Amino acid sequence: MDISIKHNAKDQAFYASYEGQEAELAYARPTDSVIDFTHTFVDEELRGRGVGEAMAKEALQYARQHHLRVRTSCEFMADYVGKNRAEYQDILDHETRPS
Repeated sequence: MDISIKHNAKDQAFYASYEGQEAELAYARPTDSVIDFTHTFVDEELRGRGVGEAMAKEALQYARQHHLRVRTSCEFMADYVGKNRAEYQDILDHETRPS
């Protein structure tokens, strides 16, 4: 599977391209040290193919590399982080939504 993921800081989003379709993981920066993942959209044709998970991993890696605390207002991201909590516990903000 060849999923291409790009980060657009101006749009505050990560975009994934796969088989001519695009998915989006949007975020906000409520403070300089916090990134809040606010919305995920994956077209129905792409669901179940790992596209959302690939964007989540890339976005969380970005947060870790930039020493940002993570909030998950987005239900998808809250679920993803909840399932992988041990891996991301060190970067979670106290306001992270429980899964």
